[in-house]
Amino acid sequence: MILKTFELNKITDKATFFLLYGKNEGLKTECINEIIKKNNGKIFNYDEKQIKDEIENFYENILSGSLFENSKIIIINRASDKIVEIIQELINRNIANTKIIINADILEKKSKLRSLFEKKQDLICIPTYPDNNDTLSKLSATFFRKENITISQQNINLIIEKCNGDRNSLKNELNKIKNYLINKKKISSEEILKIINLSENYELSELIDNCLAKNKNKITNILNENNYNTDDCIIILRTFLSKTKRILRLANQLEQNKDINKTINSARPPIFWKDKEIVKIQLNKWKPNQIKRLINDISNVELEIKNNYNNSIIIITNFIFEQSYTQINNKI
Repeated sequence: MILKTFELNKITDKATFFLLYGKNEGLKTECINEIIKKNNGKIFNYDEKQIKDEIENFYENILSGSLFENSKIIIINRASDKIVEIIQELINRNIANTKIIINADILEKKSKLRSLFEKKQDLICIPTYPDNNDTLSKLSATFFRKENITISQQNINLIIEKCNGDRNSLKNELNKIKNYLINKKKISSEEILKIINLSENYELSELIDNCLAKNKNKITNILNENNYNTDDCIIILRTFLSKTKRILRLANQLEQNKDINKTINSARPPIFWKDKEIVKIQLNKWKPNQIKRLINDISNVELEIKNNYNNSIIIITNFIFEQSYTQINNKI
């Protein structure tokens, strides 16, 4: 059964198999998150090659109850027609208490996988098409309205233009703007350009990730390769704070379940697959009480920067190096 991306509310609890295909990775991610939110199960990620190489283990993990106490959600990434027989086998088995989400690239009309899902009423097929200015404009306007931020249509168009029409990039920039504003409720085009140009020209996210992972050599290289200015410092700190709060949430979960892979795979919002390894390193470096102190330190540094604006680059550089060189032994 074919559903449009805005028809997810039509999905019933009985639906077990979901196929999402197309080039719009951002929209697919949103739809997958909505499906996950409705089903509240333990998440396990596979890709097609992994399944093909370890098919017996894959079947055993899904069909046996030993590894899963409650409901489970199986996400199969980078899927293609090569997996259609495996999916058909799972359909024939009438698996219980499990949702199968298949994430595929473009599938042509003759695709066996696509045809299987389109023809059967109990299978959900969700095509995702490229965004245009209208869809991204609506996404942005809804975001700012929800955050009670006043912004002109001209500035929304500016953000979309700077993101080259990419939904994931747009959502990242919207969150950076929210983090930058904090208690402010209005933003100018000058501020937008400052925030977006920083993320375009500097490896900001990578800098913070490697600081939390205590990768001293990488931090040194990033700082040497980029010319930060005083206007960048608050944005850097807000990004630092946002990422540190995420690690705190994960670290608290890890203390409860003692399983780092389970913690990362069940994160909400989901962690992008390319970031999972560095997040794992971060969790091995920090415990919740240490992260809480770091959050407090970040707030103090922001106050110090506001009181010593001309020395802000020195202050934040020293702070970043201080965090990356502090020795913490928390191997899990």
